[in-house]
Amino acid sequence: MLTILYQDDQMLAVDKPPGLLTTPSPMASDRVTCMSLLRDQIGSWVYPVHRLDRATSGVLLFGRDSASAGRIAVWFRERQARKAYLALVRGWVEPEGEIDHPVEGAHPGERVEALTRYRCLGQIEFDHPVGRYTTARYSLVEASPVTGRRHQIRRHFKHLRHPLLGDPEYGDTHHNRFFRERYGLRRLMLHAWLLEVPEAGLRIQAPVPQDMRAILEDLGMLVPTG
Repeated sequence: MLTILYQDDQMLAVDKPPGLLTTPSPMASDRVTCMSLLRDQIGSWVYPVHRLDRATSGVLLFGRDSASAGRIAVWFRERQARKAYLALVRGWVEPEGEIDHPVEGAHPGERVEALTRYRCLGQIEFDHPVGRYTTARYSLVEASPVTGRRHQIRRHFKHLRHPLLGDPEYGDTHHNRFFRERYGLRRLMLHAWLLEVPEAGLRIQAPVPQDMRAILEDLGMLVPTG
């Protein structure tokens, strides 16, 4: 059963677990998706407003009907909605910054604009060799994508040479293995923890999942709570 974070007569927000598709995809054979689970849970159709990658957990919004979904989608198209993600990345990032770097579009050879803002929430260094380095450094960041491209945060932090932990596609194999052996990590360390639409007075938060929280706390990171 999905955790419902917010609901009214137009929308529902759920806490999507990692490993679950938002909606059916022609590129996957999954019969169970977040949309189908929520539909069965509340006994009526729901309509996606935005999406989260399969590997990402956190706040996911659905409209109760197609008209409501269309109105709510305007928040995202016109950039009225602020989305904040928590991510654990390799290395020490700057205190804050912007990543303004085009990413691959939907068509071969296409490049589309993409912008992510971030701030560093904490850093840790292990006196332990990983890969070719004698120590291992990590940063907890809050990332706020201004645009909404596929795998944007994951691609952008790879571009900065600070890939996300637990990312099999864009991550660092050595550090992923280190976290798998040390913590049993089997998930992407990326969580959509906050969605705000100030003009609508909307603020929805998804608590950091226990598996991710346990790792961050063991690292001595201060996990945001609100």
